[in-house]
Amino acid sequence: MVNYVWLGMVVFGILVAGAQGHIEVVTKAALDGAQIAVQTSLSLIAIITFWLGIMKLAEAAGLVQGLAKVVRPITGFLFPSIPKDHPAMGAIVMNLSANILGLGNAATPMGLIAMQELQKLNKHRPDTASEAMCTFLALNTGCITIIPTTIIGIRVLYGSQEPTEIVGTTVFATLCGMIVAILADRLLRSLYRNRW
Repeated sequence: MVNYVWLGMVVFGILVAGAQGHIEVVTKAALDGAQIAVQTSLSLIAIITFWLGIMKLAEAAGLVQGLAKVVRPITGFLFPSIPKDHPAMGAIVMNLSANILGLGNAATPMGLIAMQELQKLNKHRPDTASEAMCTFLALNTGCITIIPTTIIGIRVLYGSQEPTEIVGTTVFATLCGMIVAILADRLLRSLYRNRW
């Protein structure tokens, strides 16, 4: 559906530009947009590389294991089917840590590892997502972000006078999203169990 919306916007823009006799603006806008996209992507490489390095240092220093112990009561409540000290728990903690720091790109590899480890535990119905997988997906999607690093980097890149002023609203919005994700997971899990 979204593809059709985008296609409609592009076609409509071309038609309007052609009707007004300024079809050259379409080419100029396309080239300018592509150039800005490349510049923004290259500029974000430094930010993402820095935080990926920090995450690797934290992992090598044992901070992940320490953090896993701190949040074990919460993760134990959210993921009761994962055995204690299973590698899936470490990957989940790393993924959530990256999301909390606003590093969606850094969180993706950890999320893939977590899903692979969770699939190893999903022996009864390997063709169906387990409850732990659904809970992890809900948390990964709606996780709280305390430091929206990438967004702050983009705001700095484009000359924002107050690049960090979005932190408060981001924390509030993502906290609400995480609470809704957890509640929806619990509700749908109960309904699914009663149905099957």
